Amino acid sequence: MEDAKETAVTAEPPQVVRNVRVLDVAHGGHCVARDDRLVMFIRHTAPGEIVDVEITERKKTYARGVAVDVIAASPDRRLAPCPVAGTCGGCDFQHLSPAASRALKARVVRQSLERFAGVEFDDEVRAAAPDDTGWRVRMRYEAGPDGRPGLRRHRSHDVVAVHDGGCRIAAAGIACPAVPGIAALTADGVVLPPASGSGAIVRERVGQRDVRVRVDGFWQPHLAAPDVLTAAVLAAAEPRPGDQAFDLYCGAGLFAGALADAGCAVWGVEGDRDAAALARANVPQGTFLAGDVSHTVRRLPGRADIVVLDPPRSGAGAAVMGAVCAKLPRVIVYVACDPVALARDLAIARAHGYAADTVTAYDLFPNTHHVECVAALRPAATSASAR
Repeated sequence: MEDAKETAVTAEPPQVVRNVRVLDVAHGGHCVARDDRLVMFIRHTAPGEIVDVEITERKKTYARGVAVDVIAASPDRRLAPCPVAGTCGGCDFQHLSPAASRALKARVVRQSLERFAGVEFDDEVRAAAPDDTGWRVRMRYEAGPDGRPGLRRHRSHDVVAVHDGGCRIAAAGIACPAVPGIAALTADGVVLPPASGSGAIVRERVGQRDVRVRVDGFWQPHLAAPDVLTAAVLAAAEPRPGDQAFDLYCGAGLFAGALADAGCAVWGVEGDRDAAALARANVPQGTFLAGDVSHTVRRLPGRADIVVLDPPRSGAGAAVMGAVCAKLPRVIVYVACDPVALARDLAIARAHGYAADTVTAYDLFPNTHHVECVAALRPAATSASAR
């Protein structure tokens, strides 16, 4: 018998497309280009640049890629603060100045609202301090091959090691933990793994109110976001003492607490039972129901003056928007972390007689493509175009 022979396996070299002119920004942290009828979605570039693109995924009508060499750079391009910004999947826009990043986000919001909802948006995306690095107060670190903490690559389960001072967008004290897990900056200070294990409860402070939340539950990750969004919700809702207010997807009661402090009778709905229990403790004067919002909303009283909703990235959807509009509120305040989902839900609301009166946008995820919007919807007869 002949000895088995080892066969060398050589990986195919990556495909690189040269001198690609970048056309526009797209939702999701990419920019768009075209090459021989193929639409290309490219990371780590900017409109107007000419770049060489390494193709990372190719389909029949489109391809994904990353800019690997910049032939003609945007004047907004900078050296990214983080050495792994082009490798880690967390930051899409570290290669751009914060102002340029906000301008791209404003363009995405504008295009999304106009395309999917017919709503005009001519505002800017508003900055919140910190507006570049050191803003994130919740970090989840994964274990790398050597067991050390790291962050995932873009569209991958691979882990990129955290080194050289740690994650640049993380707040001081949680940028480079010793072991994997959740790291958080709270009102009582820094909480690191393993103390931040599943079920740990921490205190946050918003205005004059304490809020207890699970460290592994939902909480706005930007240091200023709870105060910024609470102020935006109250400005849009214009609550009056005695108003009946519904807070849907209420989490641990951030907005419910502010509405209660304004003199409203508050009802909240939350799908996560642990968060709903915390909301009851955080806002004892409110009434909170745990369950799927699309079904539980029907258990609320028949009419509301104010409805606030802060749905997940996928949006509220037709069932929830229809049920909300059927409550005939004076105002619906929609807090959105995805402008396309917001636009689709605004279109649904319009079919039920509600139109966007204002839409404001906030950069609460600096250096990433994410953007937070707050829309105020009122009965169409009293609404003007969003501004």
